[in-house]
Amino acid sequence: MAPTRTDDHTPVYDADAHICEPTSVWTDYCDPAFRDLILRADLDADGRDNLFVEGRPTGTSAAPACIPGAYGNPDITWADIVPGSWDPAQRLQVMDAERLDAALMFPSLDLLAGDITRPDVAAANARAYNRWMADFITEDRERLFGMGVCPLQSVDAAVAEISFIADSGLTGLTFRPERYGGLELYSPEMDRVWSAAEDHDLTVAIHGSFGSKMKSFATTRYSNQFYVHMVCHPFEQMASVMEVVASGILDDHPRLRVGFFESGLGWLPYWLERLDEHKETMGHLVPRLKREPTEIFSDQCFITMEAGEGDAFAMVADLGLAQTVVWGSDYPHYDCTYPGALQELEDSLASVGKADQLDDVLYTNARRFMGLGD
Repeated sequence: MAPTRTDDHTPVYDADAHICEPTSVWTDYCDPAFRDLILRADLDADGRDNLFVEGRPTGTSAAPACIPGAYGNPDITWADIVPGSWDPAQRLQVMDAERLDAALMFPSLDLLAGDITRPDVAAANARAYNRWMADFITEDRERLFGMGVCPLQSVDAAVAEISFIADSGLTGLTFRPERYGGLELYSPEMDRVWSAAEDHDLTVAIHGSFGSKMKSFATTRYSNQFYVHMVCHPFEQMASVMEVVASGILDDHPRLRVGFFESGLGWLPYWLERLDEHKETMGHLVPRLKREPTEIFSDQCFITMEAGEGDAFAMVADLGLAQTVVWGSDYPHYDCTYPGALQELEDSLASVGKADQLDDVLYTNARRFMGLGD
């Protein structure tokens, strides 16, 4: 039973939290035949911290991006990840200190699972992570919730994994906004994925990151990580919103819940207005799109806000879309607000006269996104 409202307390849901995968994911939870091939953080032959994909070092350490305030520190290794990022008992202590009643956990290393090219490795990678996450949440099923990794490198494997995710008690599935081997979100074969998620009543969250080698708006133009990080989150999510909404996916699957995560709020009003205009003038080019894009987003879509985005939230709320917004701490990633993210959110909404909608963001919207009811 997830935390519910009482007369004197409205629970706080962190709808975009992260874990950092411990070594047990690839040593204990993975099929032995794939342990050296799935995503793992390890030391390379020269003793340097490295992320390995399909047995090959990528030349990149993921550790500095996964520890609060550590980005740019060359001495950080995966052995330094904070206990609250991988130990569920320690995570509950962090949540208590931060006044968080429940948290929905997303991966860290496995945000890069789209870099795997072999479908069999991708399937084994997802299964190892999902087994571990299913065990992680057993520490406290009333407060800890997990998103499973979905291996879109193979639609067959993705559909099979969605069944495993549902059977394991996880809340939903997540994948990147980029195209897996050219697979488009609106490709005919993707309908099996959307149908499986809808049939199992699982939440879908499209969640990107920087650091991926997948072909994207960012990686086809830039190598400087400043530029990459600026572009990768919002540009890919803008494209994903367009594809999911305009292609008619949500008209075809009216029970789907889809979140577009960790890309900020500010672009959303402009983008939905532009989509509405395009339906009016060019709608004949997308015949599966039946409803107005803003109506579709309002009914079935969600987006995360960061703690200091009060001004952007006010714009979204004034358009009648406040019910689509959830909040995520992003803990323990390098740029999260820690400690004090919840206090910053409270101050930010109060500063724009939206304090009365705090409970909706932290409780009502999050529970609806997670399929827990109103």
